[in-house]
Amino acid sequence: MARPVLALGLTGALAGAFLAGTLVADRDPAGARDRPDDASTLAAGPGPVPAAAPGAPVSYADSCADLLSSYVERAEARVGPWGWTSLHPVLENDVVMLDGPEEAAPLAGDGAFSARAGAAAPAPATQRATSGESGTNVQEAGVDEPDVVKTDGELLVRLDEGVLRTYDVAAGAADGEPLAALGSVPVAGSAGGELLLAGDTVTVVVDDTEAEVYDEAYAEGTTRVHTVDVSDPAAPRLTATTEYDGHLLGARLHGSTVRVVVAAGLPDLDFVQPGFRDDREALEDNRRIVRETTIEDWLPLVTDDEDGTDGTAEPLLDCDAVALPDEDAGLDTLAVVGFEAGDQRDRSVQGLSAAADVAYFSTDHLYLAASHQAAWSEWDTCCPGDTVAPFRPGPEKRDELDGTTTVHDLSLDGTGTTYLASGRVDGHVADRWAVDEHDGVLRLAVGPTQRTGNFNAVLTLEQDGSSLVEVGRVDSLGVDEQIESVRWFDGLAIVVTFRQVDPLYAVDLTDPDDPTLLGELKIPGFSEYLHPLGGRRLVGVGQGPTAGGRAWGAQVGLFDVTDLADPRRIDVLSYGGGTEALAGLDPRRLTWLPEVRTVLTVVAEGSTGRTGYVSVITLGEGRMRNRMVEVEHGTDVDEVRTVPLGDGRVVLVTGDEVSFFDL
Repeated sequence: MARPVLALGLTGALAGAFLAGTLVADRDPAGARDRPDDASTLAAGPGPVPAAAPGAPVSYADSCADLLSSYVERAEARVGPWGWTSLHPVLENDVVMLDGPEEAAPLAGDGAFSARAGAAAPAPATQRATSGESGTNVQEAGVDEPDVVKTDGELLVRLDEGVLRTYDVAAGAADGEPLAALGSVPVAGSAGGELLLAGDTVTVVVDDTEAEVYDEAYAEGTTRVHTVDVSDPAAPRLTATTEYDGHLLGARLHGSTVRVVVAAGLPDLDFVQPGFRDDREALEDNRRIVRETTIEDWLPLVTDDEDGTDGTAEPLLDCDAVALPDEDAGLDTLAVVGFEAGDQRDRSVQGLSAAADVAYFSTDHLYLAASHQAAWSEWDTCCPGDTVAPFRPGPEKRDELDGTTTVHDLSLDGTGTTYLASGRVDGHVADRWAVDEHDGVLRLAVGPTQRTGNFNAVLTLEQDGSSLVEVGRVDSLGVDEQIESVRWFDGLAIVVTFRQVDPLYAVDLTDPDDPTLLGELKIPGFSEYLHPLGGRRLVGVGQGPTAGGRAWGAQVGLFDVTDLADPRRIDVLSYGGGTEALAGLDPRRLTWLPEVRTVLTVVAEGSTGRTGYVSVITLGEGRMRNRMVEVEHGTDVDEVRTVPLGDGRVVLVTGDEVSFFDL
């Protein structure tokens, strides 16, 4: 039975995408910059659709009735004779179709610009990245990400099949000898969860969402957050559990502040379906059901349990805490929750009446993005009783939905979050690695959609009032190819796309108004993840042909980027056919130890009966020497982590054991 699917393509489009960073010049204290009066002339191609009038104040509903009216107005356009008409959040208002640069829509905020100092920018370069203090290889320095294992250099905590265990790693032990757990505590409902460690407090975050009809938007989503006190590592203690309505978009730790972002999804309403009534009658009945909803149907609930006492569900958000970016932001309710680790009940909550499926955190900003890319199936029938059913919009509605991405900017201060601005661009943002912020400039890597050319692009945007406006872009990166991964630095974008070969592009964004392509390199295979070793070297982890060229497998490349106009791959390791470098799927499976010039990454061999290895790569004189250490088998290969302690020692975590790793 075919079903209509509004395809975002978020999970697969960047399976190997590699886009490393964007250069932005230092700004004067006022953030000033000069721009022409006609802002539309800055765009090399289609510009973003205005998110709000230039300089417009941030909008909040005056009352719960006003907020409900906003939801109902957008929801009536989303409902069909069988219920909700698409599987993903979409845009509802008119979108101007752009035929070329001469007809580009004016940028939001036209004419209300500040001026940047004209000081010369430093030359673009890569920077070294190492694991965070918790032992996790993170996207942003100073912003910790959840993982199954965390350490402070003395204590190591691990979540294993719903049990939190503590280990003493200060004293040390013989390499390869298992460490005995100091203590443990069951954490009910934490299977599949991950950890954040702040002082003596462990925060366990679990997305307990089960999708229905292939779509998280209709799921009975729950995000569960547990607090565990490890002040006595021999007797860790579960002190609180909080449940939020909605599925988890992201969680991060800034110092001791935990932030959790949840999306409530669409209400599970008792829609009718065509039977004895025709489609038109069913559609009108379903619109009436939407009009009869209450604000409680749209806003998420929260339940606090402490010391084993079940709590009562309460509204997570007040109506006056829900920002209304504009009506082109999709249909959903987002909640950003901030609290000090160990004190979940004293929380700050910012709501957003918008949709998002990507959450990117910098040190002081949160960006939420939703790509709206429709791929309507040509089908006419479906099954009675299904949540989603045959309602196919006409061509005019498809034009309104396709090919754009909406981005929202929120500032972070203490536990608080404040909505600032929104904007929309043409193109597809695949995941958080395609988003970056540096020195107040938002950088996006976008893939092609129905509203762009057949190429990828890098865009720069800045805030103007309540709008994010596009100020620069570089197009034609990887024509007829797709981005394979994204990685940003302070001042350099290196883009890797793939179709038959792997073009690596070096993009200078020192001047955000005038991005410049510096150089490119074409090699077989592609890099799914890139890790900077310093100003001259990069390691790319991905896939490529074996020596004979008859099969593909994992490969690691060493790149010399001393001359960005002429990047070179100076060495490559091939692991053979049927292998996979797991850091390409999850960068937390890579560890860089600069003091001993060694990269550790997990490599799997085989599909059934998998064997997992730690590849120990030592760098010297422009070459890589590799040693393979067999560490795990079967599904437990996915649990393997190498955790640096910051003193030259590394802990190996496998499915069954925790031990020190012999470098």
